[in-house]
Amino acid sequence: MSANPNKLVILGAAESGIGAALLGKQQGWDVFVSDGGMIKDHFRQLLIHTEIQFEEGGHSMDRILQASCIIKSPGIDEKVDVMRQVRAAGIEVCSEIEFGFRYKGDSKIIAITGSNGKSTTTKLTFHVLQNAGYDVAMVGNIGYSFAKQIAEKPANWYVMEVSSFQLDDIHRFRPDVAVLLNITPDHLDRYEYKFENYISSKFRIAEQQTGSEYFIVNMDDPVIKDYLASHPTNSKKIYFTMNEQNLMGEDGGFISNDELHIRYEGDDLDMSIHDLSLKGKHNQYNSMAAGISARIAGIRKEKIRESFTSFEGLEHRLEFVATVRGVDFINDSKATNVNSVWFALESMKQPTILILGGLDKGNDYNEIMDLVKEKVKAIVCMGINNQPIHDAFDSVLEHVIDARSAMEAVSAAYALAEKGDAVLLSPACASFDLFRNYEERGRQFKEAVRSL
Repeated sequence: MSANPNKLVILGAAESGIGAALLGKQQGWDVFVSDGGMIKDHFRQLLIHTEIQFEEGGHSMDRILQASCIIKSPGIDEKVDVMRQVRAAGIEVCSEIEFGFRYKGDSKIIAITGSNGKSTTTKLTFHVLQNAGYDVAMVGNIGYSFAKQIAEKPANWYVMEVSSFQLDDIHRFRPDVAVLLNITPDHLDRYEYKFENYISSKFRIAEQQTGSEYFIVNMDDPVIKDYLASHPTNSKKIYFTMNEQNLMGEDGGFISNDELHIRYEGDDLDMSIHDLSLKGKHNQYNSMAAGISARIAGIRKEKIRESFTSFEGLEHRLEFVATVRGVDFINDSKATNVNSVWFALESMKQPTILILGGLDKGNDYNEIMDLVKEKVKAIVCMGINNQPIHDAFDSVLEHVIDARSAMEAVSAAYALAEKGDAVLLSPACASFDLFRNYEERGRQFKEAVRSL
């Protein structure tokens, strides 16, 4: 069976797959979309309207294996049968961001990855560029897919949130500015339960960069520091850190005496951390990364300061919901790993009832044990299998109780809380046992709080 040199097969018909299909059709490819499940109605209508051939509810391997290039959804695991056959056939597989990169023209890319904080940093960077009047689009894991944006409304600048899954199948993708915020164990089920595989996947963001591009890196992250020591990159590195001494006089971001500094080409931007709209130490890191990116993009210091003050945070990320009879409710549903919960607890200033649970990805709760002992009064487990949470915390806290819905969890947490306490939904787990995604989990939490 010989491959058709112009045949593009797309596996998965969600945001990234549909975007790749639209761009492929526009660029003259013979496009076929194949989804093992059922395609959402609005995506199906779009495929029909644009006359792109598709199938759902299964894969026709004879058609798929005729492709010269296959784009797979970031959600498809390499271990599934369709991917085994594709790899065995030796067909080129590329990610949607790789495909988009080939048709981006002269536009510039700021690509942001990390285990935590990438959505906030992406949105903040986009806000700064947009505020400065740039022709800019926010794409990737947040907003439109990169390929769809290029097909429908190309921009001069793209600020892109990139996951490790999207980086796994890049070949030429080379951002003008790559940002690596942090690396903690996550998604290890997709990386043979080897942390080193996940680390090298994250570093692929800078793999194709040359001496003309920038790599903005968190110098305080021990995993990043160790990896860079043995895997040098070609790009121009700019570091951000809590300690100015680490920069040795070089350009970069640092905090000193409650002032955030961004030094670029010897010129220093400084502003009080109390003027940042985003609070917490983790957001100081995110702000430094966004600020350095903005300086490289040529944005004036005044505009950056103004944007950092006016920025509004993300829904489902440490989002204040309401105060009910003296109890604050905070929605951090986007915290799908233990490290995110660490950041959330680190920012809490009052006694906390913590709602944890969901689809556990092999979590090590010891990472948050000290903060739980210091700040948490009780834990409400919101999931189908809560045993790992009980194993970790039953001997530490008097109250570790189970709930099977957002309403049940909120009611239980509220009953345990006293005036002046906070109830924090920061699950440390994926949402797929009880909810479609973390957004639905967060929305149901907020509805339950409002119903009190």
